[in-house]
Amino acid sequence: MHFDRACHPDAPHEKLHTPNWFVSSLMLDRALDAILRRVKKLDRSHDIPYLAGYSLDGKTIYIDRHLPTSFKYRGRTIDVDRFLIMHEEVEKTLIDQLDLHYLHAHQIATRAEEAAVRAERISWHAYDRFMQKYVKSVGDEHLKKVPKDLDLKPYRDYHDWDLMKRMEKAIDDGKLPKASKTLRKEIATYNSAFREQRRDVKREAKRATAKKAARKQR
Repeated sequence: MHFDRACHPDAPHEKLHTPNWFVSSLMLDRALDAILRRVKKLDRSHDIPYLAGYSLDGKTIYIDRHLPTSFKYRGRTIDVDRFLIMHEEVEKTLIDQLDLHYLHAHQIATRAEEAAVRAERISWHAYDRFMQKYVKSVGDEHLKKVPKDLDLKPYRDYHDWDLMKRMEKAIDDGKLPKASKTLRKEIATYNSAFREQRRDVKREAKRATAKKAARKQR
């Protein structure tokens, strides 16, 4: 690396005299703005499983038509579209550009979404609780108007775990001796991601339960 070509090579790196949340909020706000500029089209006229998704070509971000654009938090009006757009853009990019499995991309996107929410000094629990009120599952009868070009890979991957577990067990039991190394690796990757996701869900549920218990003791 040519250090003489690096940006501000002679300038000292001084610590900013601002709260950590301010720097984090500033950086994430810039990242959010950059991501929002990339979005070609935002569609809020359809029913979308799990609130948000994207088109096959990635040019359209879909947000469920019944999800309010904002919610109230401690006297503030919180716009939610920007956080959902960030999640979907990060997820789609990781899948298409880095060939990540959906669940891995989803976890990274969720972490980015959570960081952006917290940087705005919004409780992730309050934000997630608001979102969960409007979630429609894949089999929901309220899914009456789904876009034709909605990328179904996230839903397909997410609901494959039972099949993947059975396949992994069959391989371990020697019932699929001809399974290729690639298939074995793919199945193992799927299941590892699913297990990690389940751990995250359980961990979040425990935190919520602990918070409720703490409030009752006050």
